[in-house]
Amino acid sequence: MHYALDENYFRGYEWWLMKEAKKRNPNIILMGLPWSFPGWLGKGFNWPYVSLQLTAYYVMTWIVGAKHYHDLDIDYIGIWNERSFDISYIKVLRRMLNYQGLNQVKIIASDNLWEPISASMLLDPELLKVIDVIGAHYPGTRTMKDARLTKKKLWSSEDFSTLNNDVGAGCLGRILNQNYINGYMTATIAWNLVASYYEQLPYGRCGLMTAQEPWSGHYEVEPPVWVAAHTTQFTQPGWYYLKTVGHLEKGGSYVALTDGLGNLTIIVETMSHKHSMCIRPFLPYFNVSHQFATFLLKGSFLLDSGGAFTLELQEDELFTLTTLTTGGKGSYPQPPESQPFPQVYTDDFDVDYPFFSEAPNFADQTGVFEYFTNIEDPGEHRFTLRQVLNQRPITWAADAYNTISIIGDYKWSNLTVKCDVYIETPEKGGVFIAGRVNKGGILIRSARGVFFWIFANGTYRVTGDLAGWIIYALGHVDITAKRWYTLTLIIKGRLSSGMLDGKTVWKNIPVSFPKNGWAAIGTHSFEFAQFDNFHVEATS
Repeated sequence: MHYALDENYFRGYEWWLMKEAKKRNPNIILMGLPWSFPGWLGKGFNWPYVSLQLTAYYVMTWIVGAKHYHDLDIDYIGIWNERSFDISYIKVLRRMLNYQGLNQVKIIASDNLWEPISASMLLDPELLKVIDVIGAHYPGTRTMKDARLTKKKLWSSEDFSTLNNDVGAGCLGRILNQNYINGYMTATIAWNLVASYYEQLPYGRCGLMTAQEPWSGHYEVEPPVWVAAHTTQFTQPGWYYLKTVGHLEKGGSYVALTDGLGNLTIIVETMSHKHSMCIRPFLPYFNVSHQFATFLLKGSFLLDSGGAFTLELQEDELFTLTTLTTGGKGSYPQPPESQPFPQVYTDDFDVDYPFFSEAPNFADQTGVFEYFTNIEDPGEHRFTLRQVLNQRPITWAADAYNTISIIGDYKWSNLTVKCDVYIETPEKGGVFIAGRVNKGGILIRSARGVFFWIFANGTYRVTGDLAGWIIYALGHVDITAKRWYTLTLIIKGRLSSGMLDGKTVWKNIPVSFPKNGWAAIGTHSFEFAQFDNFHVEATS
């Protein structure tokens, strides 16, 4: 809901992603968790709890829409990712979900630390009743006494977040076991699932696998996928951990799970300290060495052979022992070869009925850029890309005060960016095109580059940063709102030039930093503006 009363259940990629997941595994669990909220919910404040009813309504409509428009059942709903919770809001949300017949949707809180949510629940019987799961982020395999005293399910509801090499795989192998052994957590959720964003953005390649080249189709099934399979192929949500789990004498750990129907799965890991460090938190040193581990099976798991078996374990090994016969080594077709982003790239946004609301390869860092149809313009600008947020969201990270979408190859240095632009806001509006943009994600506010701005008040600017502190040039040009103009930015070596409708406005301005980065488009503030016939040509 970009604006009040604006419900659209076909924006973004998340609906598609959830449906693709359900195709592969109909029993997969779906959770929703707000990172940021639309600005209008805050009524002028950067805070989602100004109107508890309104925010609960907003979240509830998303759950109802998921079912109504996509036949997706959301199983769990969170409060606000790694930010403050409001006790009254959690109760209001529960009441609203129940009122809509969504009693089966469970609430997880607070997706931050174990405290103060656990103590709050112990002090408030109603709060204790309405929260189903306590979710903590990056708990380092440890929990706290208060959390255990609630008798609720404890989850590591965000973890991993580590480069997906062999050390990342070791991190995941260790925490999948030890989150339960040390911290009684019965779920571990890895952020993120697939690294499908430009690698030089923050947390590049911190997914279980990598698919960051939509232009080539190349992807890599990384080591953490195989580590996850050691647990996920041989258990299911709903299985129980046995209490007879723990650490091995010479380092490493073992867990055992059962479906309650006679099946047993044992997972043993001996990850060394240096090969299992996660990105956070700090991991105190421990030692792992060669050992023999003997397991005794009793009761309903008694084996014909007398119920004992011994494993020889070296460091950095992972074993699964199971009564199931369904597991197997995964396979996948050979992916297409890796290719750099095309050096010449054009998009005219002429898509009548786009499958996705956003244009391919553009990565919005602040603001939202969507395909748009100009009903009044039957000419060449009938189909455009439009920035559609008209106010700053209730932010999670330090978003910029400008909107910006990046595209291309971070290694690009010498390039020409050309784009038709249309300012919609008279007097105050402004747009830009840019090259060598060197930062994004949570660091977007401090992005450097070469930015060529034009404003509806008839001025232009050239700046060395998105925030506009570093001014290379400024002056007057014949510009007004609600007209199309073509901007061209040429960056070659240490010099840059800019053109408006094919005529040079400024030239040979020295730009020594940064040496490389993405191309970008964007607006001066949270304002409507349109872009068309985007073209970039890079020579390096």
